[in-house]
Amino acid sequence: MAVSRVRQWTLDSAGGLCPQRLVLEHVTSRWGVLVLLALQERSFRFSELRREIGGVSEKMLTQTLQTLERDGMVHRDAKPVIPPRVDYSLTELGQEAAAQVRSLAEWTERRLPAVVRAREAYDESRAPGSSS
Repeated sequence: MAVSRVRQWTLDSAGGLCPQRLVLEHVTSRWGVLVLLALQERSFRFSELRREIGGVSEKMLTQTLQTLERDGMVHRDAKPVIPPRVDYSLTELGQEAAAQVRSLAEWTERRLPAVVRAREAYDESRAPGSSS
C-alpha cells in the first residue's frame, strides 16, 4: 500500500516527525525565511543581520542561526580577534534553500493583490447580516 505524500511528510516509520518535515519547518519558519533571504545577499555580522531583519529578538535570531547552522545551511565564521567578530553566510546548501524560499517570497509579492481580494470576499461573506 502506497503512503500518501502528505503522510510521508508527516510521520516516519516509527510514528515520529519525519526528518524532511523538520528541515522544512526550519527553512520556512518566520525567522528562517528572513535569515535565508538576507544572507543570500551577503554575509552579515550578528548585529547587522538583526538590524537587517528587524523585529527579531537576540534570542530568536541566535536560535534560528544555530538551527540553520546545524542543518548545514549557515556558516558561522568566528574570528579570534578582540572584540570578537562573527560573520554569518550561507553554505552551498543554504544558497540552494534560499533560492527556493526567494521564489516563494516573490510569488507571494506578485499574488498579494489576489490574496487581499480573497480575504475581503471571505470576510464579507461571514459579516453579520450576510447570507452564507
